Amino acid sequence: MGRLFGTDGARGVANAEISCELAMKIGRYTAVVLGTEKETPLRILIGTDTRRSADMLSNAIISGFCSAGCNVLHIGVVPTPAVAYLVRQYNYDAGVVISASHNPFEYNGIKIFGSDGYKLPDEAEEQIEAYILDDVSAITPKIGEKVGTVTYSPTAVNDYIKHLENAADAHFFGMRIAVDCANGAASKTAGELFGRLGAECTLINCHPNGVNINKDCGSMHLEKLCEYVRENKFDLGLAFDGDADRLLCADENGNEVDGDKMIAVCAKYLKEKGALKANAVAVTVMTNMGMLKYLEQNGIRYEKTAVGDRYVLQRMLETGCNLGGEQSGHIIFSDYATTGDGEMTAVQLLNIIRASGKTLGQLASEIELYPQVLINVRVSALGKLRLDEDEEIKTAIAFAEEKLGNEGRVLVRASGTEPLVRVMLEGRDKKLTETLAQEIAQVVKERLI
Repeated sequence: MGRLFGTDGARGVANAEISCELAMKIGRYTAVVLGTEKETPLRILIGTDTRRSADMLSNAIISGFCSAGCNVLHIGVVPTPAVAYLVRQYNYDAGVVISASHNPFEYNGIKIFGSDGYKLPDEAEEQIEAYILDDVSAITPKIGEKVGTVTYSPTAVNDYIKHLENAADAHFFGMRIAVDCANGAASKTAGELFGRLGAECTLINCHPNGVNINKDCGSMHLEKLCEYVRENKFDLGLAFDGDADRLLCADENGNEVDGDKMIAVCAKYLKEKGALKANAVAVTVMTNMGMLKYLEQNGIRYEKTAVGDRYVLQRMLETGCNLGGEQSGHIIFSDYATTGDGEMTAVQLLNIIRASGKTLGQLASEIELYPQVLINVRVSALGKLRLDEDEEIKTAIAFAEEKLGNEGRVLVRASGTEPLVRVMLEGRDKKLTETLAQEIAQVVKERLI
C-alpha cells in the first residue's frame, strides 16, 4: 500500500485528505509518468459517481491534465467499470474515476486505469507519489496552443450499456427484479440495461442528490432490499454500491446472497459448460470456508490472495482463470471486464437463473457458509500502521485461534481504503466466534487509538 494510493486508488474526505490541490497534482504527474515516451498529447477519459464533490475534484484533476498538455474526454456520471471498458474501447491513454465507491458521501477518491483497462501498477503509482510528496522534479507547464482541451461525450453511457447487453445469453422476459442503485452511478445505467433485456425492473434509491449516495441503501445496507423483495414478491433483488463495481443480491425469499455464494454458483455453472478456464477461481483470504469446501466438492480449484480486487485480478492473470472475486461483491469475469463490475455480474447471474430454470434461492442454497463475524474498528492513522507489531493484539489473536482450532479461523487486517481495522472470525460455533471477535476488537480499539 502506497503513501497516497491504497488498494483502490487515493481516497479520503473530499477537500481535506483529497484536496483540489492534490487532485491537480495527481493529474499533472500522472501525465508525466504515462507520457514520458509519447510524442503526441495524452488522451484521458474521466468519469465520476454522484457525490457533491465530484465536480470539484474532476475539474481540479482536469486542470492538472490540461496543464501538462493532455486532452480530456469527460463522460460524466458512469460506473467505475464503464471507464475501465471505454478507455480500451476508445483507445485512450488512461481513464480516471472520481469516486469513493461504497464510502459515505463526504469521502471521494481517484482511481486511475491504464490504456489496457487495468488499474495502474504499483510502480506507476509510486512514481506519481514521488513527484507529489518528494518533489522529485518539476515540469514546465504547457502554454499557448500546447495547453490541453476538454470535450464531453453524449454516447459513452449508451456504449457501455451495449457492452453489458451483449453479455446476455438471452432476454429476461418474465423476470421481476428490484434494483437498488444506492443513489449512485447505477442510477444512470441499470434501468435502461435491464429494461432492454426484457426484465420487469423496479428501481429504488435511484435519485441521487449529491449527499445520499450509499446512505442506508445499496450493497452496504442490503437488509432494506431484502425486505423490499420479500414484501413485494420479486424474483430477486440486485444491490449495487455507489460506483456499481460490486453487487450483492436478495433471493426470492428476501435472503442475502453475498459474493462468495455468487462466485460459487457461477463457478459451478461455468465448469459444467466447459467454460471455467484453468478449472479455478481466484478468491481472497476473506472467503468463507464453507464456500471453499463447496468448490472442492465440485472439483474446482481456488487461488487465494490478499483482499482487494487488484490482487484478485493479478492472481487471475497469473493462473489463467477467468473468474474471481470477493465476498463483498467485487466479482471479475475477465472474458468481459478488466475490473469488478456489478452490472456485468448481474447479467451473468441472470443468465444462469434463466438457463438453469432455478431460482436464485435454490442455486445459492447449495452452498453452506460457516458463521462469520466481521467487526470494523475505527483507529487512528498511526494506530493502523502499528497493527502488525502490537504484542497484545497478537496475543488476543493467538488465544482465539487456539479456541477455534480446526473448526474456524481468525483474520485481522487493516483496511486498504479507510481508517479501519477489520476483525473477521469464522467458526462452526457461532456464539463462541462472536465472543472471541468482540474480545479481539476491544483490544484493537484500546491499542490503536
